[in-house]
Order: sequence, then structure tokens, then C-alpha cells
Amino acid sequence: MGLHSGAPVSLRILPAPTGTGVIFRRTDLDGFEVEAVSRNVARVSYATSLMKKGVLISTTEHLLSALTGTGIDNAFVELDNLELPILDGSALPFVELIQKAGIRKQRRERRYLRIRHELELREGDKFIGIYPSDTHSVSYVINFPHSLIGKQTFCVDLTDGNYVREIAPARTFGSRTDERAMRNMGLIRGASAENCIVLTRDGIENPPLRFNDEFVRHKVLDLIGDLALLGKPILGSVVADRAGHAMHTALVSRLLRDHSLWEETTLDEKGLPPTELYQLSAEHAV
Repeated sequence: MGLHSGAPVSLRILPAPTGTGVIFRRTDLDGFEVEAVSRNVARVSYATSLMKKGVLISTTEHLLSALTGTGIDNAFVELDNLELPILDGSALPFVELIQKAGIRKQRRERRYLRIRHELELREGDKFIGIYPSDTHSVSYVINFPHSLIGKQTFCVDLTDGNYVREIAPARTFGSRTDERAMRNMGLIRGASAENCIVLTRDGIENPPLRFNDEFVRHKVLDLIGDLALLGKPILGSVVADRAGHAMHTALVSRLLRDHSLWEETTLDEKGLPPTELYQLSAEHAV
């Protein structure tokens, strides 16, 4: 079921040749393809959606995050409705299915966007920046006026394999206080206690939390998925403070417009271990 549309959907992830990237296919629309790249970004408020020639692919960030976190460069993603399934509200079910299907190494060196110069965006008290680094790391700060959340900070280095353990299980969250207004806007029609953390005025309806700071970890999960729209993994450090989907995708767009900020490289050019050199694809359909 889609989180916002409430519509039933079936999804498959299939292997793709080297150099394909991630491509969504609407099987209910004769297999129409929408590439998971910045130029196709559509609405970015409560979820990141893609659109090409009027065909919508909604709420892409959790799956794209899972693909990045498991090192998948190339995949076809088939779905028969406009929105990806929310599952349990995290990226973990996607990760587990990918791992069960198996991952195949492909004989082409993986190319990265290596950040050469910093880029910072500000909007009121919101901020996001990206800086040169030899690894891919993310630091995120959130600040919500709820007794269980408040100010939370989380930092993670994505080059050492801890995405699956530290980020993937973190679920999306929402408040009963905002529920009616959001449903009146046509949002969260598929939301339930089975697919998100439900906040009350001073607690949660469906404990326990998976992490004490699960809320900020989920924002990191979203950011990783939105950065996948660069089309290549990055070597750089990303710092965000109360940013959100719109600022995530704005950073992606600004980076791609200014080629002086980055260069394409492979890890072997930087003298790093050969175990990370090759593009990966799902070995079997999920």
C-alpha cells in the first residue's frame, strides 16, 4: 500500500545491465520508464516523487535509500501503481529482500562524484551543505517540539557498511495532532500504526522505538535516498539541519548544474581497495 495514496501496489526489483542506473517502470502503463535522476523530480513536500511526460512515481526515497545502502548501482523497478509501497515505514524490508535475492558484481568500475568544493544552501533556520571528503558521510540535526524528539543529531559514515544496521530500520513518523489536516490535503491515506511511528501529544501509540533517536535516523535515511538522484554515489560529507526533501533535492539540482563543484572518479584512481570497484546489480528479481 502507498503511504499517501492508500492505493494497493505490487513492486519488483530486477537486475539491470552496467551503466543503467535505477529505472522505474509503470507496468500498468505499458512499461513506461522513469529514470531516478534529478531532472525527473516532481513534488517534494512530504515525499520525493518523480514525473516524466505526466507519469508519476511517488514516494521513492525509501527504496532509493535501500539501493544506495546495499550498494546497488543498476536496477529496474517495476510497479503497477503511482506510489511505491510503504511496507513498515523503513528501508529494512527492501534491504532484506535485496540481500535474499543476492547481489552480483558487474565488470565495470563504479564511478563516483567526488566533491571538490563546498556547497551550502540556507532557508530560514534550515540548512544543508556538502563538503570535500574521501568517504561518504552524513550528519543530520532535527528539532521538533515534542517531548520524545526535541533536538537529535546523528552522524554516519556510509563507506563502512553500517547503513543496514544503523539506518535501514528507522521508520517514518507522524502525529495524531496533524492527521486530520494531512488527510484533508490528500496525504497519509495509507498510514497506520503498522507502517509509521504514531506520535500522541506526550508519547507514542505503538512502542517500542527501534532506536532512542529513531526520528533523526529516519531523516538520514530519507536524505540518502534523495541523494541517489545524483545518479552516482558521492565521495563527500553532507551536513543537514532541519532540511527536508525540498532542500535535499535542491542540493542535488545545484550540484548537477555546477560541474566545477565535483569530478567523476573511480576508487582505484584514489588508491583505495579494489573490493569496492565494481558496479553492483540485484542478482535475481526481488
